[in-house]
Amino acid sequence: MNPELDLTLERVIRAPRAAVWSAWTDPSRFEKWWVPAPARCRVDRLEVRPGGAFVTRMSDDGVEFVPHLDATFLVVDELDRIVFTNAIDSAWRPANTIPVRMTAEITFSDHADGTDYRICVRHGDSAARARHEELGFADGWGSVATQLADIAENQVTR
Repeated sequence: MNPELDLTLERVIRAPRAAVWSAWTDPSRFEKWWVPAPARCRVDRLEVRPGGAFVTRMSDDGVEFVPHLDATFLVVDELDRIVFTNAIDSAWRPANTIPVRMTAEITFSDHADGTDYRICVRHGDSAARARHEELGFADGWGSVATQLADIAENQVTR
C-alpha cells in the first residue's frame, strides 16, 4: 500500500467468508450490490478467474443500462483474494479508461465477527488517486461495501 497512490477501505462483514465470496462471485447476487442504490446494476460477464471478463452496466431508472465497467480479473484466490483492473478491458486490450484507471485488490480473511473485508485500489499516479478520491471513492465504494454486507449477512440469517 502506497498512500500517495492508493485508496483503501476496510469493513467487518458479519457473515462467513464463504457468504461474502458467494455475493462477489454469483452474478445474480453481485448485481444487487455492485453500484450504489438507487442505481441498478446488470452483469454482462462475471468470469471470476484469472484472465476472466468483468463487465457491468448501470441504470438510474432500471430501464436504460449504460456501460459501467469493462475489466479483467488478474488474480483469483478462492475465498481469499480477487484482483481486477480496468486498464485492460474484457477482450484483453489496453483500455482508455474514464474517469480513472485502476487496479483493485479485494481481500477476505476470517474475523471474530465474520469476515475482514479489505479493498486497496491502486492508481498509476497521484493525480489519478486524487481524481478518484474527488469523485467520491469513500462514499461509492463504502456504500457498495455496506450493500455487500447486507446481502451476505442476510444469506446467513435465512
